[in-house]
Amino acid sequence: MHFSLYPFIFSLLPLFLFLVFLLKWLSITTRPPRKNPPPSPMIQRENVVGIPLQRDSIKALILDIFAAGTDTTSTTIEWVMTELLKHPQAMKKLQAEVRLIVHSNQPVTEDDLDQMLYLKAVIKETLRLHPPIPIIVPRESTKDVQVKGYDIAAGTRVLVNAWAIGQDPASWDEPEEFRPERFLNGRSIDFRGHDFELIPFGAGRRGCPGIQFAAVVDELAVANLFHKFDFALPDGVELDVSEVAG
Repeated sequence: MHFSLYPFIFSLLPLFLFLVFLLKWLSITTRPPRKNPPPSPMIQRENVVGIPLQRDSIKALILDIFAAGTDTTSTTIEWVMTELLKHPQAMKKLQAEVRLIVHSNQPVTEDDLDQMLYLKAVIKETLRLHPPIPIIVPRESTKDVQVKGYDIAAGTRVLVNAWAIGQDPASWDEPEEFRPERFLNGRSIDFRGHDFELIPFGAGRRGCPGIQFAAVVDELAVANLFHKFDFALPDGVELDVSEVAG
């Protein structure tokens, strides 16, 4: 079979390989323990990371990776859909861009994304208004420091409010408005931790390790949805987008 003739099947190959890996991993982890188990790997034997590495801990870590990677990504896509349904002109502009770049009988691929500047602006604006984790992962100060007149002692737990940063009128004009164009008018702000006005994934060495995965998945999913479908609310229906804790 020539995969070039079956682009859709070929696009599923990474998922198939991942499922094969997952099945192998499950078969190993659920295997009954041996009577004479082999020596522990050096990383467990010498405890070079400073914490015990037990099988249950590794399973919990992998579960955290799956949960963090899927829930936050799906939440972002839901908010993109919500904002575009509320702003049909922005939706039409996005559809025009995607459909101009990709032929109607072809799927949007990762190679097409670099050309879709308005799509990227829509994702950024959604992350600014609706960061999937409003309070990013806590940090701890390693030494005494003073920030804008506030004394922060060493060992203090610090919480960063990414939602409030994205709503700050000192950094954003009309911060409550959904305006993807703000990222196209010569303002080259990105969400990869270099611009502190927009840090939905955190920043620095402890920023989200899945940022590249999330960016590509969000863009691919949104681009393909609006490439193939038209969306509209029924007459007389308005979306209730009140945000609540939960």
